[in-house]
Amino acid sequence: MKIKGIIFDLDGTLLYTIEDLKNSVNYALEHCNLEKRTLEEITNFVGNGIGKLIERAIGIHQEKYDQCLEIFKQHYAKNSNITTKPYPFVIENLKRLKEKNIKLAILSNKIDSEVKKLSKLYFGDIFDISQGETAKFSKKPDSKSSEFIIKQFNLSKDEVVFVGDSEVDIQTAKNTSIECLSVSWGYKDKDFLIKNGAKIIFENFKDLTDYIIKNTY
Repeated sequence: MKIKGIIFDLDGTLLYTIEDLKNSVNYALEHCNLEKRTLEEITNFVGNGIGKLIERAIGIHQEKYDQCLEIFKQHYAKNSNITTKPYPFVIENLKRLKEKNIKLAILSNKIDSEVKKLSKLYFGDIFDISQGETAKFSKKPDSKSSEFIIKQFNLSKDEVVFVGDSEVDIQTAKNTSIECLSVSWGYKDKDFLIKNGAKIIFENFKDLTDYIIKNTY
């Protein structure tokens, strides 16, 4: 396999974002007179976009969904970068991949404006494409957005891999008919990933990058 393009998940793969997500969810819950959630609970709720995150966080109180979602959006737009940070070895190894002329994209179920903002802030011009949730495409694991990115890469599917930390990313890769490289430093542990079909799992970004570079030629 010759890897010429990579589609990365964002939250839990490139960036540690869970505390900022938790704080905004709990801000919304508090203002809707609902019980706050723990970090572990929020970690289990993420992966399918903010709509599903709020739906899970409010539990049986679905009548407060619209109110809670709107409060969350407003708070997170102003507080998405308080504790958020890249995982170890990410920046320097993304630069290694860029130097090899590998095409790089982010595909996230996070709101598109936040994806683009965080991508620019932390990664500058490293990524060729940074794509979040929009009205144009269904969220992951639907394959339309990943297939669109591959077309923008001007590559074939056997030249592109998907890198992510969740079962949603594994399923997205499967639906797109490309290989998934899973990572265990994010929001889902190794056993969970294996149970959900992960075939290749990396424990740090340097090892992931070494593997990719070995398979670029």
